[in-house]
Amino acid sequence: MFGITDIVAYTLAVTVLILLPGPNSMFCLAVAGQYGAKTARRAIAGTFLGNGTLIAASALGAGALLKAYPFLFDGLKLVGGTYLAWLGIKLLYSARQRWCNGTPQAVPAGALPAGGKPKVFKKALMVALLNPKGLLFFPSMMVQFVDISYPHPLTSFLVLGLIFQTISLIFLNLTAPAARRLTQMVARHRRAGAAGKGGVGALFIAFAAKLWCAAV
Repeated sequence: MFGITDIVAYTLAVTVLILLPGPNSMFCLAVAGQYGAKTARRAIAGTFLGNGTLIAASALGAGALLKAYPFLFDGLKLVGGTYLAWLGIKLLYSARQRWCNGTPQAVPAGALPAGGKPKVFKKALMVALLNPKGLLFFPSMMVQFVDISYPHPLTSFLVLGLIFQTISLIFLNLTAPAARRLTQMVARHRRAGAAGKGGVGALFIAFAAKLWCAAV
């Protein structure tokens, strides 16, 4: 369907990855904890627009590249696998530190408004757009689920991006009302969170191995 090799596996993988806190979700939850869910929805909208921009840029670039130069598909897999492996190793290292030391994940410096009327939409948009790994992560993650024989790879990337955006939007809107309780729960179950992060790191490395095997 739409040139996607395994849409169920991709959906499950994206769901697991979105559940892992990152700069965008941490900012939205921090806004929710300080200003409430209504204000947090503006931050969520900014995050949605920022990620959508990065996904569209990734899809246009990767889709055009694969259509014009199909032989570069294997090269993109090798590069994408290397990047995913690097992310996986970083996650495993971070999980080990959290398990041993309990170091909390911080909101990006200067991102959360200090007072007054919060302009969270613009700040959330900037947090998403200035996250440089987005342009690398989205094509690296999505390329392994695209059928190179499909005549419209751009459509495949855009559908995969839409799935990511939909799941992310649902997750943030569901968790924003319970942001304070969620933060307290994560703090209490430090080692469970570390184990989850380590599991996602291992998943990234497995994805990398899959890409490398498919490219050779």
